[in-house]
Amino acid sequence: MKAIRIERHGGPEVMALADVATPEPSPHEVRVRNHAIGVNFIDTYHRTGLYKIPLPSGLGQEGAGVVDAIGADVTRFKVGDRIGYCTGPIGSYSEMHVVRDDRAVQLPEAVSFDVAAASMLKGMTARYLLRKTFRVERDHVVVIHAAAGGVGQIAVQWAKHLGATVIAIVGGDEKADIVRALGADHVIVTPRENIAERVRALTDGKGAHVVYDSVGKDTFLASLDSLRPLGMLVSFGNASGPPPDINPLVLSQKGSLFLTRPTLFHYTATTKKLDKTAAGLFAVLESGAVKIAAPARYPLADAAQAHRDLEGRKTTGSLVLAP
Repeated sequence: MKAIRIERHGGPEVMALADVATPEPSPHEVRVRNHAIGVNFIDTYHRTGLYKIPLPSGLGQEGAGVVDAIGADVTRFKVGDRIGYCTGPIGSYSEMHVVRDDRAVQLPEAVSFDVAAASMLKGMTARYLLRKTFRVERDHVVVIHAAAGGVGQIAVQWAKHLGATVIAIVGGDEKADIVRALGADHVIVTPRENIAERVRALTDGKGAHVVYDSVGKDTFLASLDSLRPLGMLVSFGNASGPPPDINPLVLSQKGSLFLTRPTLFHYTATTKKLDKTAAGLFAVLESGAVKIAAPARYPLADAAQAHRDLEGRKTTGSLVLAP
């Protein structure tokens, strides 16, 4: 079968389409014939070595397709089931992939393979951010960085569904139009606007209850300065590089702030938590409260170009690879 492989860390050029052996499922695994493969920023971190992985390696943790084979002890799925997965193991950039049966979920018929691959990791991330890390309620003021991106577009819609006031931060006017159409109450366009000053102006000087920051280094301090006393900064990505080190005393000086760096894995560590998180996402998709824009599709062989476009911030919404 065909799969993307890397032999060393580096830029998109280290990615190559290779012929590899078709994997066989172990007793608690299923083999998925991928119909769509999700492309996420974490994949670029694995490729560059920001997040260390053993080499040589495949890439990708998310996909959706049909069960092609099952291990001897699998009872959760059967051959022919429509399933999705997004928490690994690494190697989903491939025609077929094996995953543990307790790390995959059944896909409702109403959720297409493209939508599943475009939204499971991003949508379940949005779900834990908005419902678990900081439980957003009506009248909360929520700041969402990279609001026109994959997680951002879902989070804007979901936060509005929950009754929050949403301040969306984007990198250009075209992206501003996208998030306004999704329901954002206010939009801040960088770099021409000062983030913290605008947030305070929009909140009568009070600041936001929570800031969701997936950008990292370039926005971290501005995010802290955008919070009201007892507010929470949720730092969940490093698109511009890792955030700077911080002395905990700074959190006290800025208003007894809360700072957390969560990951999806810890919110889906058990099968029960995974199923509940996925069900929460599928519920808002099926109800229409959250709509997923048609993802940009790239052939599997063009995975390197997908990474270039993602890292160059040339994309909005989600990207998928077509095996």
